[in-house]
Amino acid sequence: MGLPVRAALLQAVSGPFVIDEVELDAPRAGELRVRVAASGICHTDLAYRAGAGRFPLPAVLGHEGAGVVEAVGEGVTGFVPGDAVVLSYFSCRACSTCAGGHPAYCEHGYAGNFSGSRPDGSFPMRWRGAPVRSSFFHQSSFATHVLAHQHNAVKVDGSAPLDLVAPLGCGFQTGAGAVLEAFRLQAGQQLAVFGAGAVGLAAIMAARVAGAATVIAVDLSAERLELARELGATDTFLADEPGLTKTLLKRTRGGVDFALECVGSPQVLRQAFEVTRPLGTCGLLGLPGRDAEVALSMTALLMGRRLVGILEGNADPKAFIPKLVALHAQGRFPLEKLRRPYDFEAINDAVHDMETRTAIKPVLRMPGGGTT
Repeated sequence: MGLPVRAALLQAVSGPFVIDEVELDAPRAGELRVRVAASGICHTDLAYRAGAGRFPLPAVLGHEGAGVVEAVGEGVTGFVPGDAVVLSYFSCRACSTCAGGHPAYCEHGYAGNFSGSRPDGSFPMRWRGAPVRSSFFHQSSFATHVLAHQHNAVKVDGSAPLDLVAPLGCGFQTGAGAVLEAFRLQAGQQLAVFGAGAVGLAAIMAARVAGAATVIAVDLSAERLELARELGATDTFLADEPGLTKTLLKRTRGGVDFALECVGSPQVLRQAFEVTRPLGTCGLLGLPGRDAEVALSMTALLMGRRLVGILEGNADPKAFIPKLVALHAQGRFPLEKLRRPYDFEAINDAVHDMETRTAIKPVLRMPGGGTT
C-alpha cells in the first residue's frame, strides 16, 4: 500500500480538475517525497489540460511545486527530511547537453518532464487501484505530496515563503533566465517584451536588475501595462495600436538589442523579430501550437539578427533559483506583485481566472502547507 494523499486529477481533456485520494509510492533511488506547501499554475499546465500532451488520462499535472522533504530514497545526496525545496524541471545531469551547462535541453528531458511518467515509464501514483500519469516534470505538484528527483529539487532558505517562491520552478525562471542567463543583458541595453503575463513580467523585473536603459512592454491589457511600468518597464504600448512596429523602431532608433515573444503567436514573434536591431537577438518563450509556423525576412537574418528558442530561461535551477530567492529577499524581484493565492480546493477557480487573464500567477496553497 502506498501513502494516501490528495491530488487534483484531470479526467478529460479541457475538463475540470477533481480532487480525490490517490496512493503515492515510497521514494525510489534518487527520489524525494515532498509535502507540497504550494504550487503555481503555469500556461504549460493549461496547454496540457487542453490536450497538448496527447497522453491517456487521468493525470495529475502541476510543475511549480514547493514544499518540505519528508523522506529520501537510496542514493540521495544533499537533501534530508525537513529541507525546504522548490521543484523545477528534470534533467539527467549526465548527457552531453547537461554536461555542457544547458540542462534545460537535456537529451532525456521529454521523458522526464512531458510524458507524465518517470523516465523509465512508471507512475508514482495510483487512483482506485490503477496507475495514473503522475510524474509531470517529475513532480505533478497539484497534490499534497509528490515524488520528485534530486535532480529537479532545489534547496532554498527555510525562511522563504514557499507560496511566493513556488513559481520560480518554471514561469518566473523562464522569463528572468531569458534576460539574465540566455541574453546576459548588460546595463544600458534595450529590451522589448511582447506579452505581460507571468513570464514577460519576470523578464521585465530581471531587466531592471540588469540595468537595462530601455524596457518596452507590449500587451493587450492596459492594466497589465500599468503593472509592467511599476515593475521596471520604461515604455508601454497596447498590442493593437496601429503602426506599432514603426513606432517601436522609431522609439528605439532602429531596434532593440533583445526582444522576447512570451505569447506563442507567429504574428507576435514576427513583430518581435522585426523590432530587433541588426546583430540583436529575438527570443521565443511562448508555447506555440504544435504546427505553428512563422515567415521571416531572410534579408533581416542576413543583417546579423538572431532568432533563438529559449526553454526554462536556459537556466540551471540549482544555481539560478537561489539567486532569484536572494533577489526577492533584497526587494529587487517582487514576486508578491504577481501572485494570487487560492486554496487547493479552488483549483478550478484559479484555472478560470488564469484563462480569463484576471490572475497573472495563481498559486495553490495546500492544506497544512504552512504558507503565508
